[in-house]
Amino acid sequence: MNLILLHKDDFISQTRVRLSGRRLQHIVNIQRAAIGDKLRVGEINGLSGTGEISSLNTEWLDMDVQLNQEPPEPLAITLLLALPRPKMLKRILQSVTSLGVKQIYLINTYRVDKSFWSSPLLQPKNLKEQLLLGLEQARDTILPDVHLCPRFKPFVEDELPGISKGTVAYVAHPGAESPCPGTLVQKSTLAIGPEGGFIPYELEKLQHCNFLPISLGKRILRVETAVPVLLSRFTQNQEKY
Repeated sequence: MNLILLHKDDFISQTRVRLSGRRLQHIVNIQRAAIGDKLRVGEINGLSGTGEISSLNTEWLDMDVQLNQEPPEPLAITLLLALPRPKMLKRILQSVTSLGVKQIYLINTYRVDKSFWSSPLLQPKNLKEQLLLGLEQARDTILPDVHLCPRFKPFVEDELPGISKGTVAYVAHPGAESPCPGTLVQKSTLAIGPEGGFIPYELEKLQHCNFLPISLGKRILRVETAVPVLLSRFTQNQEKY
């Protein structure tokens, strides 16, 4: 927890917050903080800064906070990700959030197991929990938007053209002739398929939406490995949405 995230209902005055539960336990047991210590804090979807512990007991702590710092710049990329199995999805959501992705579309494909769509992880509360973990890691405060798209064809035909408009669009696909660019400096949309990749029909539909197939080379990577490798190519792109 590199940043203590603050919710609106934590504020007991304009500049004072009261924390309990998981955050209290982390501050006391992991950071071993005491009254008078200053910690990095940030309001969800707001500014970050410092918080000084003013009172502390076994049930809660109070901090006086000063929020005056902007969050890190987001990646100017929209991520389309074929819904992976739940355990992998947890890790990926934390990872892409830490890297600064702010628009995430979880899409259905032929190779996505139908049971994945009934996972409790896709409930808004559970998704938010993983996103918050990613923000804490990266000292970010701005929550990504996660969109669930369980029907491939209607999504690609009706929604995707508007989503990718004004961006350079790529689809990561094993065996693609074009290598992934070394550094990407334009606002982009990136589609990543499931284990085994997109089937030819899906790839054709994406290409019809002007997605360029790109490859990371001859090695076949797991999705949870390919995602951060691909996103690392966008780390030089700091254009805001």
